[in-house]
Amino acid sequence: MNPDLDLSLQRVIRAPRAAVWRAWTDPSLFGQWWVPAPTVCRVDRLDVRPGGALVTRLSDDGVDFVPHMDASFLVVDEFERIVFTNAIDSAWRPANPAPVPMTAEITLSDHPDGTDYRIIVRHGDPAARAHHEELGFLEGWGTVTKQLAVFVESQVAESQAVESQVAESQAVESQVVESRAAR
Repeated sequence: MNPDLDLSLQRVIRAPRAAVWRAWTDPSLFGQWWVPAPTVCRVDRLDVRPGGALVTRLSDDGVDFVPHMDASFLVVDEFERIVFTNAIDSAWRPANPAPVPMTAEITLSDHPDGTDYRIIVRHGDPAARAHHEELGFLEGWGTVTKQLAVFVESQVAESQAVESQVAESQAVESQVVESRAAR
């Protein structure tokens, strides 16, 4: 990381890497956390592979959507790393995106409490980095990262609750079967 050109963020998400990865790669999940609430996100394209597209739209009222992100994935290492840029749009054309061209690298690694989630956003020059920081990089990406954590952690908790209920039901059923067999 070059502190003159890059901005970064790190958070431990209390969920397995596979759950965080799924939130990044499943279009039905991605839109639920990708933009700061209460803004609504529509995922037009999410093709998480090198050369694939990331196209989203935003809405403040859930009715009228405006373009948000038109980007291309550069690197995808399953369960470990996603790199995308908005400097090349989803049709692989050079772009001059607002508010700032960037390349984002998301890395996931195991942590004793879940997933070590790290973001590095690279900029072409110090002015672009400074502009992105002034626009609220830490607040915006920080909010979205928090939303991702809350979303994934709640999904894992719900899944564990269902698994626990299923295990309890199976245990009760097994006891009933054993009781009948003993008669």
